[in-house]
Amino acid sequence: MFIAASTRCFEEKRFEDACREIVDLEYDKIDIWLDESGNHLKPSEVVASPEDFVTRVHDITRLTPVALTLAHDVDPESLAALCEACKLLKVAQITVPAAPLGTPFNSEIDRLKEFVAICNESGVRLSIRTEIGHLTEDPHTAVELCQSVRGLGLSLDPSHYITGPYRNQSWEQVYPYVFHTFLRDSSATELQVQLGLGDVDYAHILKVLEREGYRRALSVDFFPAKMDLENRPLEMRKLRLLLETHL
Repeated sequence: MFIAASTRCFEEKRFEDACREIVDLEYDKIDIWLDESGNHLKPSEVVASPEDFVTRVHDITRLTPVALTLAHDVDPESLAALCEACKLLKVAQITVPAAPLGTPFNSEIDRLKEFVAICNESGVRLSIRTEIGHLTEDPHTAVELCQSVRGLGLSLDPSHYITGPYRNQSWEQVYPYVFHTFLRDSSATELQVQLGLGDVDYAHILKVLEREGYRRALSVDFFPAKMDLENRPLEMRKLRLLLETHL
């Protein structure tokens, strides 16, 4: 396992500035956050020219990209272009959101089968994020989706199981399907709290992931809107150092 920083931690800044901040915090790998509704980095910018995007990344930073993470759903054509960017960046992981609650299960299966087929053509792993308000907020449904779509994985975000409506249920069953991981501290009532004030058991999470043969990224992923930005550098350093003690 290795540690990366999500550029979402600096989503209010330009992508270039986010990369500089992450370097200053002594990370060497990034999970690239794509959000069409924000000013950080939009999927449409990557889709318009995957080659230009890859050149831009290489020109502005020596950080190693390890994944692309999408804030919102994209159409199949856009996903294919994002996979092309992954190939050029030598990135093997894309995370997309699961469908919102209320979406028919079979409709989501059809969408994800198409997406997995597109990613497979480029040698990219596709996973869906465990997230409140989406089909994956229920760990049982998350597992059923993976079992129904061969090659699909989960991007485990423990915060949504600690804070969400299934917080009193076990979610151990998701671990065999984890392709990617997002980490911050959370409590039963707050999706993000100061490190050390929450209920995330990092030692247990990493132990189970190791048992399942997980050898991929642990992405430090903070929500800037939910924190004092003056404390952001300290919180990111603290979580990196904490994770390092368990590796």
